[in-house]
Amino acid sequence: MAQLDTLDLIVLAVLLTGTVAYFTKGTYWGIPKDPYAGSYAGANGAKAGRTRNIYEKMDESSKNCVIFYGSQTGTAEDYASRLAKEGSSRFGLKTMVADLEDYDYENLDTFPDDKVAMFVLATYGEGEPTDNAVDFYEFVTGEEVSFSGAGGEDGKPLASLKYVAFGLGNNTYEHYNSMVRRVNAAFERLGAMRIGEAGEGDDGAGTMEEDFLAWKEPMWSALSEKMGLEEREAVYEPVFSVTEKEDMSAEADEVYLGEPNKNHLEGHSKGPYNAHNPYIAPIAESREVFTVRDRNCLHMEIDISGSNLSYQTGDHVAVWPTNAGKEVDRFLNIIGISDKRHMVISVKGLDATAKVPFPTPTTYDAAVRYHMEIGGPVSRQFVSSLAAFAPDEASKTEMTKLGSDKDYFHEKISKLYLNIAQVLEKVSGGRSWTNIPFSLLIEGIPKIQPRYYSISSSSLVQKDKVSITAVVEEVTIPGGEHIVRGVTTNYLLALKQKQHGDPNPDPHGLTYAITGPRNKYDGIHVPVHVRHSNFKLPSDPSKPIIMVGPGSGVAPFRGFIQERAAQAKAGEKVGKTILFYGCRRSSEDFLYKDEWNTYKEALGPNFELITAFSREQSQKVYVQQRLKEYAKLVNELLLQKANFYVCGDASNMAREVSTVLGQIIAEQRGVPAAKGEEVVKAMRSSNQYQEDVWS
Repeated sequence: MAQLDTLDLIVLAVLLTGTVAYFTKGTYWGIPKDPYAGSYAGANGAKAGRTRNIYEKMDESSKNCVIFYGSQTGTAEDYASRLAKEGSSRFGLKTMVADLEDYDYENLDTFPDDKVAMFVLATYGEGEPTDNAVDFYEFVTGEEVSFSGAGGEDGKPLASLKYVAFGLGNNTYEHYNSMVRRVNAAFERLGAMRIGEAGEGDDGAGTMEEDFLAWKEPMWSALSEKMGLEEREAVYEPVFSVTEKEDMSAEADEVYLGEPNKNHLEGHSKGPYNAHNPYIAPIAESREVFTVRDRNCLHMEIDISGSNLSYQTGDHVAVWPTNAGKEVDRFLNIIGISDKRHMVISVKGLDATAKVPFPTPTTYDAAVRYHMEIGGPVSRQFVSSLAAFAPDEASKTEMTKLGSDKDYFHEKISKLYLNIAQVLEKVSGGRSWTNIPFSLLIEGIPKIQPRYYSISSSSLVQKDKVSITAVVEEVTIPGGEHIVRGVTTNYLLALKQKQHGDPNPDPHGLTYAITGPRNKYDGIHVPVHVRHSNFKLPSDPSKPIIMVGPGSGVAPFRGFIQERAAQAKAGEKVGKTILFYGCRRSSEDFLYKDEWNTYKEALGPNFELITAFSREQSQKVYVQQRLKEYAKLVNELLLQKANFYVCGDASNMAREVSTVLGQIIAEQRGVPAAKGEEVVKAMRSSNQYQEDVWS
């Protein structure tokens, strides 16, 4: 046997080390880090190392019903929580709510037949799953789904799975409720048994809440029959305990005063920054872009340098809002706790699977100001649940009627856009509702959600700054005594006023805690994160593009054109770039009026701005009509494979633009109208037609 020299020994040692490392990866090293380990979720049941096997979780917590949610804005999560609460209180089910991204799906084929799974699934964007449902969706709808192999026969691996499904969608989008439809079809193909109808809520028609309420009653009947459940009188059973800590000061270091997680509390926030963990970003610049006194549109430059946040042109920026002081005061007053708003409270789940929606210990004020959507629409089901805690019989009777009569509820509450505090004030005549448990308010009022804005800058031009273009929202309600004002846009307006020298900004009579918890946002900062979008320029800049973006819908197109102008300056070949833009008057709300000429200088004849000023003539003119006037040019560019983009209002403008485009194609190409519609549909499928729209 040949003697080993030193080099041989070194090589063997390296090979041995590599072998050991390979077989221990994921056990002793290379363990995937929980990206949200710094978030409050980690302090409330979502412990690192927790099981990703839903059956193990259900067994160890003695549950027989799990409600999964796929949620982007929090509504689906709210509905899931409501189903869990109702299933427990009315039917004695042992329920738990589960985030789809927290569990694996390979073992769905072993789901016990004495349990039931519910799926509450929102459709996001153009028929896409929500961020937390992507892995689940891709798994169950895949062509070759591979389960654990322990259950199912004859190609029906999910034969033991009983499920319930409800979808949240918007009929103004091409792929209405596609998420629940596709998942339901996949489950049926795999042999699962659906209980009741697959429900669909329509945000576009404004009937989401009533669609949900109408769906759930027959669903409960079908589920009761299938599982042998007996309905009982529903009584309030708290999900959380709320304990007042009279011996603890609100200024104590361990008390959360609005900080989103422990790192922020301790003053050293760190990335990754995402929907669980915002970056407190400096506002580098803010200005007004309207030239009228009675309306506001803000342009803001948000500095993300040093955060490791990045964006691509066409992405969205999320702003984490703070409730207006006026509404915080109204809420605390009507429930009778304004005098102890700074009392420290500890909130804990009474069940191992209950997740507290904000970090604690905190104070009543901080919970309401930073975490509860007190300015949002009120659900009829929640109003019904509050009746038992009314301050007098007359109020109880009125709340019961509101909760049981949908037409009456619409007339008195929904159509006036009242928030929960306004409802309570109206019903009781201002008398305080001191009997409502704060735990019920935590359970019934959704968690405040970040608001998303199309980024109006190019990452090629300014990679470290994100631009926002936002119209400050206010809606006068016919027959109402108040004006509904946007929570986030008025918050941004207050920040702009502060940056421009107002020591006490008070936009429209609202006040905001703009310096943040413990003054951590002082110096004009705002909590943000970036959400990536599929709304993108073609990778080849020589490809022509057509953009339709009236009002603030022009935001992403400012970024698109800014980018193409920079590419042209750098000597790249840039294709025809057409923007259809509309507003009321060129002298009042023509966004970025002076900038377009600068881009024109860079792009030359390849850039064309076509405007529609709706109120500058007796007959109103909109972008849809201008699009039709340029039918020949539009069709020629489409034949050159131009990308077509729409941004703005989904319910009217975007729908009409889609219709007009189909008409243009039919007329210009001499084909039937139905063929024109088919071409538009094919453009959508191939991503040649893209939308970034909202209701």
